[in-house]
Amino acid sequence: YNFDDKLSAKITFDVGADDGSIYTAFLKIAALNWKANDKLTLNFGQVGTKNFKFQEKSWGNRYVAKSVQDEHKWASSADAGLTADYKLSNKIIIDAQILNGEGHKSPQGTNGLLRGGVGISFTMNNRIAFRLHKDINPGKVTQASIPEDPIIGSASQHINTLAIAYTGNNFDLGVEKANMMNAQNMIEKRKDLLSVFGNYNLSDKYAVFGRYDNLTSDEDWNILNDGNYTVFGIERQMAKGVKVAINIQSWTNATEDSEVARTLYLNLGYTF
Repeated sequence: YNFDDKLSAKITFDVGADDGSIYTAFLKIAALNWKANDKLTLNFGQVGTKNFKFQEKSWGNRYVAKSVQDEHKWASSADAGLTADYKLSNKIIIDAQILNGEGHKSPQGTNGLLRGGVGISFTMNNRIAFRLHKDINPGKVTQASIPEDPIIGSASQHINTLAIAYTGNNFDLGVEKANMMNAQNMIEKRKDLLSVFGNYNLSDKYAVFGRYDNLTSDEDWNILNDGNYTVFGIERQMAKGVKVAINIQSWTNATEDSEVARTLYLNLGYTF
């Protein structure tokens, strides 16, 4: 809702699963947007986060599969807090956020610490764009190598992300590389991920798409959640705002002798 040319409000509900039902509605976004001037924009309330919005837009098929950081819960797509965007030029935008840190489905944690992040997006031309983002999530932890020890201090979790998006005449390509240092606030634990994806337009109505994700952990400490994910499919534009996609998604766990789990999906996407 637009109050005037500078102040507006946005409310979004997210319907998904919880422990009790597969059809539970969550208040995802309830934010005020203030365009202070031509360069600075502020969002306050329950806001959309900046962690993987660039990659999600580049991937373009969230109705088929979430972007890799979203899927593996490296961060939440929405949270209570404040975000700011500052336009340095037509090519460079910097942003920052201060968040509750627990996501839009959970209350503030008992440690009372906030999660922060800074990022920069650079659009080289109408074909290629880059993004760097750093997310910092502080928290008291127990030393991972000696689980029985009492809390010995605080390890801030750092997520460092580089993403690149390329737009061709009939295709889009994207790559995302990220690491999580002091993963889950555990000292000297690290996770890494790589995601490569693309879309190719066969015609005005048909497109094919594919994606490959690789998740690893240092010295395999998180091997039960490490592995490779792929999705390949074809999409048809049924009408304005209506898409349907047939696709095969597979997951191979990193454990030895792990078998590939493949699933055939039919996904429908509606925008209005």
